[in-house]
Amino acid sequence: MISVLSRSNSQKIILVVDDDLDILAFLHDLLELEGYRVIITTRGDDVEKMQQESLPDLILLDVFLAGRDGLEIVKRLKNREETQQIPVIMFSAHPKAEAMARAAGAEDFLAKPFPVDNLLAKVDALLL
Repeated sequence: MISVLSRSNSQKIILVVDDDLDILAFLHDLLELEGYRVIITTRGDDVEKMQQESLPDLILLDVFLAGRDGLEIVKRLKNREETQQIPVIMFSAHPKAEAMARAAGAEDFLAKPFPVDNLLAKVDALLL
């Protein structure tokens, strides 16, 4: 479950959602080294249960999650007033995932495996 996050400083908060623990660990460490506060979860259900006081500044979301469809999650986020402005970057290795992610409402997409520089550039651009 995603906990309440403190916003006492200007550090941007990124939520990473993937069912692959290795990817979660890698993205957590990488983004923290870049100065972001990073929250990770394997559960897509946690994203939809976020409360106003615990909303991240950006979401990195796998298109295909075990037990939950990332595309459906992004559609629901974009239909909720309190979450529709949160930028979402989706990622997947599926060849047709980019079109599906953009149609669902994601602001950007990364094809797996993605170069670290591309990920950081997209994150930085959406958080400016």
